[in-house]
Amino acid sequence: MRKLLNTLFITSEKAYLSLDGETVHVEIDKQKIGRFPLHTLENILCFSYYGASPALMGACAKRGVNLAFYNPFGRFLCRVVGEAHGNVFLRKQQYRISDDMAESCKVAGNFILGKVYNCRWSIARTMRDHALRIDQERCGKAVTYLADALDKIRTEENLDTLRGIEGECAAVYFGFFDELILNQKEDFFFHGRNKRPPLDSVNAMLSFGYTLLSNDCAAALEGVGLDAYVGFMHRDRPGRQSLALDLMEELRPVLVDRLVLTMINNRQIRAEHFQKSESGAVVFSDEGKKKFLTAWQEHKKEQITHPYLKEKMYWGLVPYIQALLLARYLRGDMDEYPPFLWK
Repeated sequence: MRKLLNTLFITSEKAYLSLDGETVHVEIDKQKIGRFPLHTLENILCFSYYGASPALMGACAKRGVNLAFYNPFGRFLCRVVGEAHGNVFLRKQQYRISDDMAESCKVAGNFILGKVYNCRWSIARTMRDHALRIDQERCGKAVTYLADALDKIRTEENLDTLRGIEGECAAVYFGFFDELILNQKEDFFFHGRNKRPPLDSVNAMLSFGYTLLSNDCAAALEGVGLDAYVGFMHRDRPGRQSLALDLMEELRPVLVDRLVLTMINNRQIRAEHFQKSESGAVVFSDEGKKKFLTAWQEHKKEQITHPYLKEKMYWGLVPYIQALLLARYLRGDMDEYPPFLWK
């Protein structure tokens, strides 16, 4: 249970929410563990099986407090919507900005800025921690290239050019990714990004992790009232959750890529946890998928200090915090969207 950005996060799967006058009561096993004045809240995000009382849901709908429900693993279930819900104005603003290429470029630039910054951080951290096991010269060149690209991203005003810079940075980052694999090199190697289908174990892990992250980002966006299908960097395409793909860009290196590297380098996953089909596609075995999902959930429970808010939280809440910050920016409460810049 945590209150951030006037948002109450209920993270215990046994928590039940009820209304007492103008106060939200949180209880577990019929024991009250928290009280929060309803008028101080903008959002309640509930990751619980037990849910909330009809009285509280009605009060939230009447007062315009966004009450969204997820299962304990972060899958979006539903949101309480009253007779007139303020999210219609938020979504209309989202659509206006999405239709304006110049405005879209401003938002997309910060997503890409976060991604490149975090890619650079990931390489620099390996360079610091394992100086004797990697090619220092090559590593230094990659770090310098990505650092120089950050200045270009901050000033670029054309969306197509911005995408080009992002593509070049991704090529540099993934061109060095194999160096970040320090153990089990005979079974885990990376010779370039491939997908649909992945052709090696590392790409299989990355693709599966990105799918999980994309689902979390879509759930986070829906929970704060944004349309996960209308993006700024990723343009509209039927069936594609473009804004979820936008939001996850800055989180890929720190939430998925680092987990993949940790599991390989710590030998938490091995060659036997993958299978190769007749088509050449490499996929998890049932045991391998279970291991990855367990590690993913455990990783999301690790505590960090958010680099922008300076507040402690779980890794798993980061997509929801970033979605809230994006919504605040679109409503005009912030001058710009603050990307997640990991330190």
